[in-house]
Amino acid sequence: MALSPFVAALLGGVLLIQAGVVQAARTVTDLADRQVSIPESVNRVILGESRYIPALAILDGDATIDRLAGILPDFEQTDPGGYAQYLERFPALAEVPKVGHASADSFSLESVLAIGADLAIFSLEGHGPGAHNRALIERLERAGVAVVFVDFRQQPLVNTPRSMALLGDVLGREQEAQRFNRFYREELARVSEVVSDIPPDNRPRVFLHSRLGLHDSCCETMVRGMMGRFIDAAGGRNVAADRVPGVSGVMNLEYLLSDPPDRYLATAIGSRKYQVSDADQPYVMLGAGVDGPMARESFRRATDRPGLRALEPIREQRAMAIWHHFYNTPMNVVAVQALARWLHPEALSELDPEQTLETFYREFQPVPLDGRYWITLGEETL
Repeated sequence: MALSPFVAALLGGVLLIQAGVVQAARTVTDLADRQVSIPESVNRVILGESRYIPALAILDGDATIDRLAGILPDFEQTDPGGYAQYLERFPALAEVPKVGHASADSFSLESVLAIGADLAIFSLEGHGPGAHNRALIERLERAGVAVVFVDFRQQPLVNTPRSMALLGDVLGREQEAQRFNRFYREELARVSEVVSDIPPDNRPRVFLHSRLGLHDSCCETMVRGMMGRFIDAAGGRNVAADRVPGVSGVMNLEYLLSDPPDRYLATAIGSRKYQVSDADQPYVMLGAGVDGPMARESFRRATDRPGLRALEPIREQRAMAIWHHFYNTPMNVVAVQALARWLHPEALSELDPEQTLETFYREFQPVPLDGRYWITLGEETL
């Protein structure tokens, strides 16, 4: 049966609309190796970890907050100094809805659906929903919310450029992502090209004490993931590598005292707001708003505890503390440089991690650099 001109025109219009809808969606591969259909325009974003706001800022700059539709409050809770900087620069950040607390279990699907988000950005693992939360992911996608996974935590030095490229793709900021990734790879190569020629016997044995002050007991550490990866990249040997399976675990203090490492490295979770733990143990204070004298004094207090103060590299001031949150940010390349310069000052005498940090803030952040992000127990500078 022949169609009337009116019906044919109507059907043709429907087909054109459908074709436009198909063309409006793009497919990307995320860090969980998932094929994800992304809307052409992304305007309302959910962050599974608000600590990724500085990562978004690398791409969106002065418009960083404009498309945030919902966040978890981990940025404010774990890095109050950094959050305060962003809040001062973007007062509207205080009005961005919270869609849970700092855990995957608290994530509110109902809140996200009510907000009308078009994209959720999650980490493979961390404080918010991860790749294992399959039921949540499926419900979000059925409701029309695209979900992509990034990774600055499991394989940070490999997956940071991949994650930034992915975010640049889904947010329409490809050029900004490419510019940052050039900087990242160049600065990482300044370490790797030197470290690759250092024989294993010339690489110091390092003990990484994670979150110093959080627990009465000693000593939590990181090995195959997070900041544990930085030690190898910086030309050190992680003393826990042969004794602690997996990503993290605990090293016995008695073992460290009987077979002391060459260097002691602590991660700092303290800030001006959080100076001691619930158990009244001093934290090391580093990050936004913390100056050098304050950081060094906090490091001295935190290591002046029974047992730990007797550890050889602490007694002999072969000890360094570094901002804990380097493990989960694109800034991680700066941490690798700082560690490499500390471990191999002669081989890397021309490396200036402070300058790299200043460049990162000047070129890629909408807030200024304000604070110390690593400190040694002695008076030497890196």
